[in-house]
Formats: sequence, C-alpha cells, structure tokens
Amino acid sequence: MGELRIDHYDREAIHAAPMFSALPPEAIDSLLCQSELQFHPRRATLFEQDEPASAFYLVLGGWVKLFRMTVSGDEAVVGVFARGDCIAEVPCLTGGRYPVSAEVVADARLLAVPSRGIVELTRASPEIGLAMLASTSLHLRKLVDQIEELKARTGPQRLANFLVEL
Repeated sequence: MGELRIDHYDREAIHAAPMFSALPPEAIDSLLCQSELQFHPRRATLFEQDEPASAFYLVLGGWVKLFRMTVSGDEAVVGVFARGDCIAEVPCLTGGRYPVSAEVVADARLLAVPSRGIVELTRASPEIGLAMLASTSLHLRKLVDQIEELKARTGPQRLANFLVEL
C-alpha cells in the first residue's frame, strides 16, 4: 500500500496500543506497510454486524462506537473507542465476521490493518498472537467492568462515572 505518513504523535499511539506494544519493531513495520491511514466523517459506517472481518482498526483520533441492533430494533451500544483503542482484532485473526457494527461518532483518523496481514504475520511471528491475546483480555476486562457498572449503579451514577472518565 506504499509509505504511510505517520507522524511521531501517531507512532506513539501505535506503539502504546496493547495490540502492538509487545511486538518487535520489525513486526510493527510489516503491519504498517500493509495498513492504510483512513479518515472518516461523523456518522460514517466502518463495518456492519455479520460482515466478513476484512480489517481491524486502531483509533488515532476521534471516536468510534460499536453497537448491535436488538430484536426490538433499538441500538445497544457495546462500547465507545478513542485514541489508542483497537477495534475488531479477534474476528480478523480468526477469519470470522464482525460481531457488531461500527460507526464514527466524531470525525476519526484510523489505521486500518487488513486481516490477511495479521494472519501472515502470526504465522511468521507467533508473538503477535500473544499481543492479540493481551488486547482481547483488555477488552474482556472492560466488558466485565461495564456489566458490573450496569448491575451496581443507577443511570445518573453511570453518566457521572462516564463524564469523570473523560
């Protein structure tokens, strides 16, 4: 895909992301060579639930929400992701489908890493599998925290906690 124009600020976010932080520089460079820097306006759809997972994304700027549609047709937000967060790594590694939909909440700059690149790199460098496991564990922990928050706090308490975290 050619040379990416990634500045020092973005490179810091890439190296700090759980998905990349455990990788040697050569593995990161290999993924970056296959990746694409994307810009998406607010309300743009990145992918839809049940589509084949073709890429995972690292948020470099802006916000992206992941959601599912309920049986009643309502939108259930699974999470909101900001700078430094990775989205959809696991379905890319497993060759699966996106379990949720993704929409840009605030104009976003994203690093899109194609799934074929991850699979090839995992075969050549098994440490990326461990990095993905670490990233997945982080997502799982966040989901468990969200479940606890939903069970233990009122709506106003959850809103206050969200605002404090910002």
